[in-house]
This record gives sequence, C-alpha cells and structure tokens, in this order.
Amino acid sequence: MAGLARDGGLYVPKAWPKLTPDAIGAFAGKPFADVAVALLEPYVGASIPRGELTAIARDAYSRFGHPAVAPLVQIDRSLWALELFHGPTLAFKDVAMQLLARLMDRVLAARGGRITIVAATSGDTGGAAIEAFRGSSRVDAVVLFPLGRVSDVQRRMMTTATEENVHALAIEGTFDDCQALVKAMFNDLPFRDRLHLAAVNSINWGRIVAQLTYYFVAAVALGGPSRPMAFSVPTGNFGDIFAGYAARAMGLPIERLVIATNENDILYRAWSTGMYTLADTVVATTSPSMDIQVSSNFERFLFEAAGRDSAYVRNKMAGLRQSRSIGLGDVIVPYRESFAAERVDETSVADCIRRVKAESGYLLDPHSACAVVAARKTMTSQTQHIAHIALATAHPAKFPDAMETITGERPPLPARLDTLLSAPERVSVLPNDLGAVERFVEDRAGRRRGAAA
Repeated sequence: MAGLARDGGLYVPKAWPKLTPDAIGAFAGKPFADVAVALLEPYVGASIPRGELTAIARDAYSRFGHPAVAPLVQIDRSLWALELFHGPTLAFKDVAMQLLARLMDRVLAARGGRITIVAATSGDTGGAAIEAFRGSSRVDAVVLFPLGRVSDVQRRMMTTATEENVHALAIEGTFDDCQALVKAMFNDLPFRDRLHLAAVNSINWGRIVAQLTYYFVAAVALGGPSRPMAFSVPTGNFGDIFAGYAARAMGLPIERLVIATNENDILYRAWSTGMYTLADTVVATTSPSMDIQVSSNFERFLFEAAGRDSAYVRNKMAGLRQSRSIGLGDVIVPYRESFAAERVDETSVADCIRRVKAESGYLLDPHSACAVVAARKTMTSQTQHIAHIALATAHPAKFPDAMETITGERPPLPARLDTLLSAPERVSVLPNDLGAVERFVEDRAGRRRGAAA
C-alpha cells in the first residue's frame, strides 16, 4: 500500500517464486485475467482468496478494448509488436493500474482506511492513475506532471476528470523534479503519516508484479517456453523492463531484454561505459514518457545485480545523490549478455515509423518505435530463430502533433474518447517547491477527509 519503504528504499520479494515449463505452457489459450491470477497468487498468498482475486482481475481487464487485452501483431519476419495500449487511457500503464486500484480498494475496505496517493508522471502514469482511482470514496489522488512536457492528449487524460478525489498538478520543471518532490513527500515522515501517503508509480511493487502477465502471455503465444524470446522495451523509469527481469527470474526463458532509450540515454551510457551519470538537462523528445534521467527502478536492478547486497545499494544511491555519478564496477558485467541497451535518436524514430507504415501498414507511436529500432539493432543472422517482441506501449493518437510531423496525418482517437479534446480542464500550476506542493496536497486531501468525517 505504501509503495516506498520508510527508509527510502524500494520493496522487492524475499525470493522469486519459480514456475516449471509445464506450468508456463499451461497458460496457452487462457484468458489474460486468469494468467494474471496464477502469477499474482505466489505474491498474494492467503491474503486474498483465489475466487476474490479472480473476480478482481476479470473486472480490471473488462474495460480493455481488445478481448486479448494485449494482442500481438507481426510487423516483420521475426518481429512482433505487443500492443499494450487497449486500456482506458491508451497506454501500457493501464494494465497494472486498473488491477492495482481494485486491489487497493479491497484492502482499504477491509481495513476501513483511507489513503492519499501522490504520483509523478512523465505522461502516461498520471492519466492511468486518475482513470483508475477517480470516484473512489477511500482514495484521494494528486498527480504531478511537468508543465508543457506532456502531449495535449496525455494532459487532458489527467485534467478532464471531474471527480473531487482526483487532482492534476502541473509543476514548473521536469519529470525528474516531479519524481523528486514525490520522494521528498514520502521522506517527510510526519506528512506521510498524517495523510497516509501511498504511491502508484512503478516504485510500487504492485505495479511491477501486475506487468508480469503480458510477458508470459506473449511468450506462450509465440511458442514459449520451448522457444526462446527477446523483448525490446521502451525504457525511462526501468519499471517495465524490470518486470521482464522478474518474469525471467520466475522461469520464463527470455534470451535477451533490450533497453530501448531515446536521447535521454542514461541507461544506454551506463551499459556502454559502466558509469551511471546524470546528464545536465533532460531533452524534450517525441517520446515524452521516456524523457527521464533518474530511473527509479534501476535501484531494484542494482540490488539484484549486487547479489542482493543492501549495503552496496545504499552506498551507491547515497553516492548518486552526492556526486550525480556512480560506477557500476563488476556487477553489470554478467548482465551484458542477457541485457542489451540501445540509444534511438529522433531521426531514427521518425524513419522507423514511416518505414513500418510503408511496409506493413502498421502505425507505431514514437515510444514503440524506439523499441522496434532497438530490437532491429540487436537482431543478427544467428538470432533469427528467436521471437523478437517490441513492446508497443502507447497508442499513436496520444501524440497527434508528433505523428502529424512524422507522417503528415493525425491519428484519430478511438470513438470512446471523442469528447476528450473538447472537455473542460481542471488543473493547478505550482513551482518546483516542496512546501507549496505539500500545502496543496494537504488542503485537497484534508478537505475531503473533513467532508467524509
């Protein structure tokens, strides 16, 4: 429920549950929600009965616009796009957020409790969170996003909600500034305790575990577990690709995980040089959800890579705060085989979108194009037998201006969202100042708590 631990660290399982090849193969043909339940159960244990967990999962995925939830589309001989954008806000974040919201509501109802969610977003998490929690009687949600650094569609998915329990807050800064404010609120323990803060960014373990499902479903659909797979993942905060790492730790035979970065390439540089060094600025690109320098979930990976050495991780994170750069030493060496990292510039993104559209008629958004370019860069004649899966993390209609510049056409929104661009907006703008943000959050959540009392 908290997301971030009280010492500032991130939660991980004490051990990875292991699935046998037969158990993985048995997922073939099963509904997405039922596979999700099978993967959640080892983590949930006896805290939620299976029947109730199944009902929660089936309800969560009933609002998706495709019966498969996450269908595969072949775009080249050995390359598939895994469509993760059929949820209510047209982005992969819905896959986890719709489930997480229902799990949180279930726990809060059982406890008779209330929480205040504060979340930072580079574009998609905010809309997914507001959509998932809007109207909840037990949750107040405040989403921080960087002013002027998200697309109009992304912004409107946060600002057009009319429910009094959800709030969009534009911060005069970057996503990293928003993320730092959220972490600072969690580290302000009296504030955290007073408002019962909870996080739904990918720092929340519930978000990661809910993303396991589409790795398993996609792999089984293409012949897994007997056939090896490679996944290429558009990467900013490292949460989605860490879910791929977790899937492999649980037994899914993933040959390679490709970290696809845009021009904000801290992870590519870390893999290439062994130094995790923050850049001076965040570059605005056509893939704004990846315009990130501080990848929060990389801390989880460091913990795994260092043999689960907590002291090592604490020292490294302290060093990063002090000097904005840390050396990864030998811990990253064993992972250079199973992880690859590629940097995809804006020209390559645009070229890929036009090429795929011309060759197959398929339209990629800029984030998904990063994954396709990175996948192709890592494919060799020796790996043609491997199924390469590029995660298509957002619908192209979320980025109409960028798509029009690249293709000359503005992709339409699905009919169910035809009023989004004309609905009135409700948003507050604040400076990058912790005190101002905390006063805003306390005022909004306190007002609702008083009304409920």
